[in-house]
Amino acid sequence: MIEHRGSNYLADRPVYSEKTFAASHPKLSRHHKTFIDHFKEYFRCTPEKAKGILFTFIPILSWLPAYNFRQWLISDLISGISTGTVAVLQGLAFALLVNISPAYGLYSAFFPVLTYFILGTSKHISVGPFPVLSLMVGTAVMRLVPNDAGVNGTAPFIHNMTIEEQRVIVAGSITVLAGIFQLALGLLKVGFIVIYLSDPLISGFTTAAAVQVGVSQFKFIFGLKIENFSGPLAMFYTLEDIFKKITKTNICDLVTSIIIMGVVFLVKEVNDRFKAKIPIPIPIELIMTVIATGISYGCDFSGRYGIQIIGKLEEGYLPPITPNTRVFQECIADGFAIGIVAFAVGFSVAKVYSIKHDYLINGNQELVAFGISNIFCGCFRGFAVSTSLSRSAVQESTGGKSQIAGVLSALIAMIVTLAIGFLLRTLPKSVLGALVLINLKGMLMQFSEIPNLWRKDKYDCSVWIVTFIAAVLLGLDYGLAAGVGYELLTVVFRTQFPNCTVIANIGKSDIYKNRKDYTNIYEPEGTVIFRCPSPIFFANSAFFKEKVSAAVGFNPLRILRKRNKALRKINALLKKGVLQVSPKGLICTSYEYYASDDEFDNNKVEELYNPIHPNDLPFHIDWNADLPNDIVVPKVDIHSLILDFGAVSFIDVSGMKSLKSALKEYIRIDVDVYIANADSDLLDKLENCGFLDDEIQKSMFFLTVHDAVLYSVAKKGTKYPYDVHSAKGSNYYTYINGYTDDSLRNRPITMPSETKF
Repeated sequence: MIEHRGSNYLADRPVYSEKTFAASHPKLSRHHKTFIDHFKEYFRCTPEKAKGILFTFIPILSWLPAYNFRQWLISDLISGISTGTVAVLQGLAFALLVNISPAYGLYSAFFPVLTYFILGTSKHISVGPFPVLSLMVGTAVMRLVPNDAGVNGTAPFIHNMTIEEQRVIVAGSITVLAGIFQLALGLLKVGFIVIYLSDPLISGFTTAAAVQVGVSQFKFIFGLKIENFSGPLAMFYTLEDIFKKITKTNICDLVTSIIIMGVVFLVKEVNDRFKAKIPIPIPIELIMTVIATGISYGCDFSGRYGIQIIGKLEEGYLPPITPNTRVFQECIADGFAIGIVAFAVGFSVAKVYSIKHDYLINGNQELVAFGISNIFCGCFRGFAVSTSLSRSAVQESTGGKSQIAGVLSALIAMIVTLAIGFLLRTLPKSVLGALVLINLKGMLMQFSEIPNLWRKDKYDCSVWIVTFIAAVLLGLDYGLAAGVGYELLTVVFRTQFPNCTVIANIGKSDIYKNRKDYTNIYEPEGTVIFRCPSPIFFANSAFFKEKVSAAVGFNPLRILRKRNKALRKINALLKKGVLQVSPKGLICTSYEYYASDDEFDNNKVEELYNPIHPNDLPFHIDWNADLPNDIVVPKVDIHSLILDFGAVSFIDVSGMKSLKSALKEYIRIDVDVYIANADSDLLDKLENCGFLDDEIQKSMFFLTVHDAVLYSVAKKGTKYPYDVHSAKGSNYYTYINGYTDDSLRNRPITMPSETKF
């Protein structure tokens, strides 16, 4: 019965253990599907299921027929053109990170978009080059094909090819390998793997990658010829080489870069500040690129000042290549890391826009779409792609409604490749380097997250810092692995060392909170209520037992051993006639004889930990009273231990074994143990695993902590602020005010005089 009184409630029901509740409210008999049932259902074919599978694997069939050409086409056209100009410039710039010709950056801005248009589920992301991925591919490329490949007796990685051709083959093969990993994971429906890359980890990793990308562009900004380093500490070797050659800086490159960065930065700030008033952001990168190219051509920067220009771009598209299997063997770790990072970045950006515009995206299908896109791109001499937050922001902010905007942006890249690419021949590489640095602003601003993370969660903050440091020191591939390893280690730390607490009754209600946080608390005499906020498994089972012992204030095994030794002393003294049994208890007949510990230490150790059976004794011993003949046994001042398992989601076999032994240790020293708030599935598992026996019974499990407290109080006859043995018998009868956690802390609970517990 529940009676409402405004925002309060009055509950009246029996005190329920799990056993009595099951007797009063039996469960329905449900059929649980077996593996065979799931197998048959998975392979059962129906027209609706076939249609759903077709639409899942080819999403364009579901959204293109519903496309509103009248309302959306113009918006997609404007968005596609705006995004395409940004994609072209970023493709040219990010190709420098891969250490191949900028022309192949245009390939990467074209080919993968075509496949994602058919297979992708996000309407707003712009698929194409991403600086972090480009640097990861470039690192592997330089490891396999360094500058001195085929020179000074060094065997080339691929025979009968120039260094440029070798690097293109290696970059394309790594991209295909990353795509194969993505496709395999998508078909196996393990898109959930991205959950192991938390936001702090991705943030720390991309920030470290941004730092490395920035350092890699210094050689273009300063106009220096720097050796390419790979592996751990490569960034520091690059910086060392830059400082050694800083006196050879090309002033024209440096001045050009500073002007480009300054102008682009200011205009981008204007775009951000007045984005509500400017329907289409000012394409400042395109404007500055055109101006810089024109000035470089008119003033002959390359001939007069020796600046590096991108040179002649390939006109048209070259035939596809066959991926090199040797690259697959050498770059398995690189390919897997690139595939995971590409999916994590792409999916996180897609999720942002799907939530904003209220539509669903499929993580497994996104893996398939990115996988096939990367395979297609790699075979056509491109390099690994994902998405870019800046490009996607342009596509969404300029009115993009669907994937058609992405296809139109790919057409812009195709036009540049086929028709007007030759106009960019005199574009200085320092301009592209400056554009790369400016586009890193968003990722570098992630440093500001550190103070917030420290305040919110120190473990997450440590994940960010460790991932950042590892990626900077070890390189992006090993850094990512180290970051994931440390992140999983923090999960172990959180569960292995949970913040266990002793809880108490708040305001004489059925609310139980940490006893250290409140003043208006009540703890039933002789009762300890212990809360464990973590699963109990092999790694923390010993820690759990230690925390329970610390909460009750004694070690039950030590108490049991002391009692058994005392009992053996008493039996020996009875035989010697020093003690006698009387109706009032034990009487000492001789005060001249004292039993020493050494006299009775010949007992076997295992016998000292066997339970004491009071029914087998010819007398009753009050272990908390003074014993005769100066026999000392530690006193136990509690009679009940209640374990709150509301946050225990699972217990493994090792945890079960440890928990069972702990419960029996307390039961054997006459401490009643109750478990409250255990989940039904957890109870079923304990029953199925043989956890219950003659000592540990289902009647020890209670629905709530308050049920266990009321039962304990009634059983022991302990003093309580309200009469448990009322006319309602052992009923649960309480009056609760409608409090939140905050209101509990700020004001006490007042109880009506008629309230019963």
